[in-house]
Amino acid sequence: MRIFLDANILFSAAKSNGAVRGLLHDLHANGHVLVADEYVATEARRNIAAKATGDALPYLQALLSQIEVTAVTQSTNATPIADWLPPKDRPVLLSAIACQCDALVTGDRTHFGAGYGKVFQGVTLYSPAQLAMHLWSEVGR
Repeated sequence: MRIFLDANILFSAAKSNGAVRGLLHDLHANGHVLVADEYVATEARRNIAAKATGDALPYLQALLSQIEVTAVTQSTNATPIADWLPPKDRPVLLSAIACQCDALVTGDRTHFGAGYGKVFQGVTLYSPAQLAMHLWSEVGR
């Protein structure tokens, strides 16, 4: 499965050795392709520099070196598929679609929560917990 990571997922994994970091480790170890683009990588770097301390930035850099980071250029053509999102979040969904990902994982419940569990041009939106439950339930089948 190709899984697009939102900036808040990258931030959470870099900031602490918690559930999100563990999820990304497990996804990578099980052969899933983790994907981001420069837009979310830049946002994650900016947020780490402003809000985190210690080894968060080096960890983020190490994480980014292990995932597929693309330089997706957003189409200038208007597309209604992402109109339900605030303008700053639209590029995230559009990049996940452009990268031909199966999933977009984001902890941004405020902006993306209405789309959790829905499919947008082949990309299903998940919270980290929903993605873990989806994948673990697939293993049990």
